[in-house]
Amino acid sequence: MDVLAIIERIGEAPSAALFGLITGIVFGVAAQRSNFCLRAATVEFARGSLGPRVSVWLLAFSTALVWVQGAEFLGLMRSADARMMAVTGSWSGAAIGGLIFGVGMVLARGCSGRLLVLAATGNLRAIVSGLIFAVVAQMSLKGILAPLRDRLAAIWVTSGGRNLDLIEQSGLPRQSGFVLGLAIALLALYLAYRNRMGARALIFASGVGFAVALGWVSTFALAQVSFDPVAISSATFTGPSAKTLMFFLEPQRVLEFDIGLIPGVFFGAFIAALLTGELQFQGFEGERNMRRAMFGAVLMGFGGMLAGGCAIGAGVTGGSIFVGTAWLALTCMWIGAVLTDFLVDQQHNRAMA
Repeated sequence: MDVLAIIERIGEAPSAALFGLITGIVFGVAAQRSNFCLRAATVEFARGSLGPRVSVWLLAFSTALVWVQGAEFLGLMRSADARMMAVTGSWSGAAIGGLIFGVGMVLARGCSGRLLVLAATGNLRAIVSGLIFAVVAQMSLKGILAPLRDRLAAIWVTSGGRNLDLIEQSGLPRQSGFVLGLAIALLALYLAYRNRMGARALIFASGVGFAVALGWVSTFALAQVSFDPVAISSATFTGPSAKTLMFFLEPQRVLEFDIGLIPGVFFGAFIAALLTGELQFQGFEGERNMRRAMFGAVLMGFGGMLAGGCAIGAGVTGGSIFVGTAWLALTCMWIGAVLTDFLVDQQHNRAMA
């Protein structure tokens, strides 16, 4: 890909948005066809099963590790330059925000990325929840919830003005990230074999991880030749959802990677659902579920912004470059989701039995 030629033809900002659009389309198609969702994986785990949802999530996560770490080894990516690695991280924000996000995604019946994919297939619950998520994320970034987010994030931060690189901190060779990715991939393939999953599901699950690597590599390549500073980033949904919402509301619009990402995911998921006959309007299943989903979206919007990313942004994208706070946020998302399923859904199911 001749990045310089693309920039000379359409400009730097449109190029960044184009790369976001391409990354989003790949992610949207792969996520829709594989049913990729952290919430589904955590619920499956909470109920004592390492089934197909866990297999899909592990394969997507491990594929991101392998592709991103491989790209770094080949000089196509440099983790130290990534936006989330080059800024001060918040341990307290990752822990508290991760727990809140985990609770929210179980209540909303999908993480933020999954809601966007479902919205593209005609799911009205996902559309409403996704809009609430984006509004609350913006409120947490620059609105009325921003002071609370700042106070919680400031409780415990990383030292030195940068985030923590787990590989560097451990003293292990850089290749250990690639090896860990392969090990998790083998586990995912074993679980997939045990669950009798087809090759198509595995390919599309891997496509989710590939989309994360595509975002990292394309923004890194753009940063090397761009005159203006370019944030090296990849797929995430908390900040980009808020930015995309404001892009269509504010009179002055600035194109960037994030602005192309959200429409790209929506378009990719829509095309995938259209071609497979899975477009179908679906609404809320009763008033209780509507209240629950809306409250969950509020928690995800605030929790994701506090944690420094959503289930994709922190959980897969940040995890793929071994950002310390991203791994903590991911762990806390799992804990929050598992506890919520056990205390809310499983208890409700027992009461109804």
